[in-house]
Amino acid sequence: MIKMPWVIETKSHRSPYAPLLAPLVAVAITVCTGIILLSLRGVPPGKALFFLYFSPFSSAFNISEVFLKMAPLLLIAQGLAIGFRAKVWNIGAEGQLLLGAIGASLLPIFFNDSQNPLMLPAMALIGGCFGMAWAGIAAWVRVRFNANEILVTLMLNSIALQLLFYLVAGPLRDPFGFNFPQSALFPEVGMLPILVDGLRVNISIFFAVIVTLLAWLFVERSMIGYKLEVGGTAPDAARYAGFGEGRAIWIALLIGGAAAGLAGAFEAAGPLGQLQRNISPGYGFAAIIVAFLGGLRAIGILFAAFFMAVIFVGGDIAQTSAGVPFAVNIVLQGVLLVTYLAARVFVDYRVRFGTKRRLPEGAH
Repeated sequence: MIKMPWVIETKSHRSPYAPLLAPLVAVAITVCTGIILLSLRGVPPGKALFFLYFSPFSSAFNISEVFLKMAPLLLIAQGLAIGFRAKVWNIGAEGQLLLGAIGASLLPIFFNDSQNPLMLPAMALIGGCFGMAWAGIAAWVRVRFNANEILVTLMLNSIALQLLFYLVAGPLRDPFGFNFPQSALFPEVGMLPILVDGLRVNISIFFAVIVTLLAWLFVERSMIGYKLEVGGTAPDAARYAGFGEGRAIWIALLIGGAAAGLAGAFEAAGPLGQLQRNISPGYGFAAIIVAFLGGLRAIGILFAAFFMAVIFVGGDIAQTSAGVPFAVNIVLQGVLLVTYLAARVFVDYRVRFGTKRRLPEGAH
């Protein structure tokens, strides 16, 4: 017999409300971390709390900015969550978003004088297809060569970013833009309608909510969604039922790529109205955190995307009002993810100390 200091084992019974504890703990720790970080920068705790978590609701403009940033986070996270539930780890949503923005921008750039009302729907379709195609590269490499999709999608992010830099500084640069690395402004038919005059929030938030509903129906009510989840939790059972791993990989990555590409199209056609180098402040990476914080469930992701959007807007306000570095946003996102994962360990598993384990026969 040997004595082990501790072991981790799965809990046989737990409260149905236990999974709610992990995101609540993660949010609470993130809130406290934000206050501490700003206090270290010389901002009083009360002001730090206001800047980060209350100022996003202090005016109609700030509230509209929350919903503006929530839309791409919600879109991308819903697509990623479907793949994550199938244990297909798409870390390339940022690159798929950039490709979606590039693809959607081609129509308004090359047909800048067009007044065709079908331009905007066509941009959304092309953006989704470009994001899907970019994710398809990772799916093909994974199925054909068994390459790890985490590494492939992550490397494709860098390629997409460099491709964007090349295009906005070269072939797609506005010839009348004083050499700034950006495209020409889109025509009105290539822009998303604004919901409220004087604010920037547009109809993309409605599309994000619709996608949330479709994601819920796909996961909870469709046979393909059920097979994907079974393939992630019990791959042997899925293969026995005739649902191969390759098919699951293709479906999961293409859905995630399409959602990210659509978000990229909406970013280009929404608040920016042109293709720029900084078209995304990291929505593709933040959406990964949103997906996990929402428990990979459509409704949970809706609330998680809202909270993440508050962090984005609060960080921007703290940056302009108190001179806080933008890196605070990145730190808070990281804290949110790490604390959530740590909290899930204690929700799903039990730690036992001083456990004894019997050695095999003949072992010493």
